[in-house]
Amino acid sequence: MESLFCCPICTASLIQDDGRYLCPGGHSFDIAKEGYVNLLPANRQHSKTPGDDKEMAAARTRFLDGDWYGPLQEILCKLFASFSISSPILLDAGCGEGYYTAALAETVAANGGRTAGVDLSKPAVKKAAKRCPQGEFAVASVYHLPLADSSVDILLNCFSPLAAAEFHRVLKSGGKFLYVVPGPRHLWELKSVLYKHPYENEEKQEEYPGFHYLNVVPAETLFTLPTSQSIADLFRMTPYYWKTPKEGIEQLEKLDSLSITAQFRIHVMEKE
Repeated sequence: MESLFCCPICTASLIQDDGRYLCPGGHSFDIAKEGYVNLLPANRQHSKTPGDDKEMAAARTRFLDGDWYGPLQEILCKLFASFSISSPILLDAGCGEGYYTAALAETVAANGGRTAGVDLSKPAVKKAAKRCPQGEFAVASVYHLPLADSSVDILLNCFSPLAAAEFHRVLKSGGKFLYVVPGPRHLWELKSVLYKHPYENEEKQEEYPGFHYLNVVPAETLFTLPTSQSIADLFRMTPYYWKTPKEGIEQLEKLDSLSITAQFRIHVMEKE
């Protein structure tokens, strides 16, 4: 079976065969028992274990499995369905543990399409492959996507590094690019506990070469995290985990519940 991925060494197409991916040039990549493949060449690894570590992937999985971000997932599925593309190819660039990928893969499959996901974190990709066995998943960098030029119909980038030029390369002409970012008051209550003077996120609509805007879709949900563990899991999956003063962390650890506003902006663009 021909893969959606291409060889990260010579860029030739890959074929799935007997538990591995093969290219005509003789390069071979084993498929792990969980169903993913590592397509991150050693010379592109900037650390021994790039991406989110095992503990962070586990925290993110526990949080997302609570469906606190379910409303965002639902809106993304409706957006994908509205494109009405026959046999679409979906790429989740920075798929993490596959929470959004798995739901979107069902929408894509209903239209005769296929799904792929890549992430730099091996622990995250393992979880994504288990969650979404009908998709193809690879450890890879969004800045060097192992996909052919103009091979993707819809590309999702949700709270992950933006590689606009590389996304433009792999998208077909007229392909859709969905870029999910935090809204101005995303996780405001959490920030208010962590910092004395929290600030709103900047809201902007930046133009990217080769793309034009179709829409910016807002999404918002309110929920209450009922345990200290669920609060800690959310904190662990945010950038605040790396840059919060000790006093803020101590305040957070005192809480056994916390009401949260989650506010998102889905920037919907099209490749020109």
